[in-house]
Amino acid sequence: MSDDRVGQRAADLLPEERVTGSEDPRAQAAAILEESDEREGDLEAAPDSFLEHRRSDQTVGPDETTR
Repeated sequence: MSDDRVGQRAADLLPEERVTGSEDPRAQAAAILEESDEREGDLEAAPDSFLEHRRSDQTVGPDETTR
């Protein structure tokens, strides 16, 4: 994981992440990214989650409906 990536994520913590009052935003960002990378690499890492992967040509346009 690159320092630039961690630094950018630390600068862009979500409001609910900021509320936790982390003493070290960079360490918090690194942990968030590590968990995210793990879930992305192993689709079964979050068994209660449904991850759907689509290519851009498989998406619905803004004027179309999904129903």
